[in-house]
Amino acid sequence: MAAMGKPEQMEVRSQDAITGEGSSCSAAEIKPDSHCGEIVGSQVQLPELNAIKSGVPLRVEGSLYPRTFFIGYTPLCRCEMLLRLPVCLMLSRAWRCYPNLIISVDSLCINEYGSRYDELTMDFITRVEHIMQNHSGMGVKEFRLQSYPCSTIDPSYLDHWIQVAMAPGIKEFELSLFEIGDIKYSFPCSLLSSERGSSIQSLMLSGCSIHSTAQVGCMSSLTNLVLYSVDISGEQLLHFLSNSCALEKISLSNCNTIICLKIPCQLQKLNILSVLDCQMLEMIDSNAPNLSTFSCTGRQIHISLGHAFQVKEIRFSCHYSSNALSYAITKLPFIAPNLQTLFLSTSDETINTPMTLGKFLQLKYLEITLCATNFSPDYDFSSLLSFLDASPTLETLIIRIWLPTIRHDSILEDPDGDSSQLQCLSECYHDNLKNVMITGFCSAKSMVELTIHIMQKARSLDCLTLDTTRGHDKRFANIDRCWPLNEEALVEAGKARVAIERYIEERVPPSVNLKIIEPCSKCTYR
Repeated sequence: MAAMGKPEQMEVRSQDAITGEGSSCSAAEIKPDSHCGEIVGSQVQLPELNAIKSGVPLRVEGSLYPRTFFIGYTPLCRCEMLLRLPVCLMLSRAWRCYPNLIISVDSLCINEYGSRYDELTMDFITRVEHIMQNHSGMGVKEFRLQSYPCSTIDPSYLDHWIQVAMAPGIKEFELSLFEIGDIKYSFPCSLLSSERGSSIQSLMLSGCSIHSTAQVGCMSSLTNLVLYSVDISGEQLLHFLSNSCALEKISLSNCNTIICLKIPCQLQKLNILSVLDCQMLEMIDSNAPNLSTFSCTGRQIHISLGHAFQVKEIRFSCHYSSNALSYAITKLPFIAPNLQTLFLSTSDETINTPMTLGKFLQLKYLEITLCATNFSPDYDFSSLLSFLDASPTLETLIIRIWLPTIRHDSILEDPDGDSSQLQCLSECYHDNLKNVMITGFCSAKSMVELTIHIMQKARSLDCLTLDTTRGHDKRFANIDRCWPLNEEALVEAGKARVAIERYIEERVPPSVNLKIIEPCSKCTYR
């Protein structure tokens, strides 16, 4: 590494752990805050014991890694104080046995915006190499390496860093690589042997590839697996999962080489499975008997959750194929018969939501998000009653129109839009429904009819919220901003308010609390 201009190694020598005599510090300076120890020449000058307060910070600045460490001790005796003092004084050697290595451009205090890309990458490599060369490889409990925005790190460096970090006893491991090209770093699965991998509890990999899972040993402690943009086949992943019987949570995102995802029955403790935007995926076949939460984003695919009597929550988002609501209401009652919470999101509904024979007999909470990217202007909102009819125990219903726009089917422009002519849509009652919220509420006749039906047939309804914005409950509270509305959406919000006054307010039962949310000055584009 001499050619790369490797920084001078920081070193602390201590001859006497009690008196501190002979202590010296190279390439590091310990700056005292109030009542903290000082460096005078090579000697450590300790403060008076009665002046040391619990939690007093020691600022340790080195040429590479400025950090502030806190020591929390009370003035009991000089010996006890000095036994704890090396936490601060030996920062320059901390990397040799430091248990938590969290490495990124930010944690290394590299100015991401003040250097050219090649200089930034070289600086990052130099600093990380300096750390890993001087680490003993012993006692690492947590290792996190995030390379962004550096994408041209030679694999030999990564091999070395991982080999040092992947020591027996490690519990959390994260490798997050920023890769631009198609060729990804091949993760060395041999380091996940039984000796090294058996202690890992959380494994997170991003931007790499996995080819040799046969070299993976028994991951007996692994409870959390996260793979993001990792090239791995379904067969390789199945082999890996079969050696990880303690898994409780699996998250797969943008893993575009998986075609068939199989979850073996050995995963008795698995309760959360998340599969997001795996573009080549065609089938999910899970035999995990205790799965309780399932999330899936992408195309409509074949889903089998086995005897999924424990599945209580499903999040299903489909933005790459049409008619996700039709798929959900016809398939999900049989995939997860004991479902209690359901989130649905779609952007392309070309047909109305059909009636179904299947029932969500235990569904309590239903949230449907309709994005207007490719949404049909002819969609009949009243067809969403199919979900109400299929959910006899439903208590909370939320419908979100994510990108509201002007409706050509506004009831205000309907010559047959007489208030007296609007009737409820079916004779089915929804006696458990207590809370209903519609965000992006519009003036479409089918939306008004849906609302009237709910008011008349939900005899236990407590609260009805009609929000003509993109969702007051989703606003940016920390910066006091709302989701912006364009000019068309603001016009439609005004028409929706008129429709509420003309057709809905007079029909609200006395026992129902009607809340109307209108755009404010923070909802507009500026």
